[in-house]
Amino acid sequence: MVTYLIGIDDAGRGPVMGPMLLAGVLIEQDKEKELKNLGAKDSKLLSPKQRTELEQILKKATLSHKTFLVNPIEIDTGMGEGLNLNQVEALGAATIINQLTEEIKEVDKKNLKIILDCPSINTEGWKKQLLGFVKDKNLAKNIICEHKADFNHPVVSAASIIAKVTRDSEIEKIKEQFNVDFGSGYPSDPTTKKFLEENVDNPKFKGIFRESWATFQEAKKKKLGIKDETKQKKLF
Repeated sequence: MVTYLIGIDDAGRGPVMGPMLLAGVLIEQDKEKELKNLGAKDSKLLSPKQRTELEQILKKATLSHKTFLVNPIEIDTGMGEGLNLNQVEALGAATIINQLTEEIKEVDKKNLKIILDCPSINTEGWKKQLLGFVKDKNLAKNIICEHKADFNHPVVSAASIIAKVTRDSEIEKIKEQFNVDFGSGYPSDPTTKKFLEENVDNPKFKGIFRESWATFQEAKKKKLGIKDETKQKKLF
């Protein structure tokens, strides 16, 4: 009987601009060593060039792979349902699980292991959120949510690389669409910070900012000359 592995990871949780991306890969368990030998590791440990080269190689080494994109408006509205970011990610991960497990025979699901890089400090709590969106509730015992899974499991590393490369590609599409360079989209990026400060109230770019982010709100207040009343009160 074949034993399967599914690995799932995200890219782009923290940026103030652009989408969040989740990716999942399905492999036979005895192929995980092959992923490692191909170079699968936490995407943060690889250069952009290495990730791009590896992505296509890893895709070919998997039985199947899926991605789930969450755009800034969906993040701001919680997928239109008022979900927080952890719940949105749980929904995305569950969607990938639902899609990939459809490709596995029912008899083989008992040997399936699903490993996710958990975005929450509360792994059990997030797993419960995830299971709320998973169609096959019998998979609960097959699911492992852990921190640093992208570092410890090559199958999750492969998902991490695919998620990162796909998100980077989406960022480049946005830049080409608007003919601008706003950097990586992360608040710590000087290019992103400058672009945000200059364009926070520009309707042309509505839809590429995560407007619910504190970074966006603070930049908007600064641009409009709105004082932070909380800080003002501390003076008295």
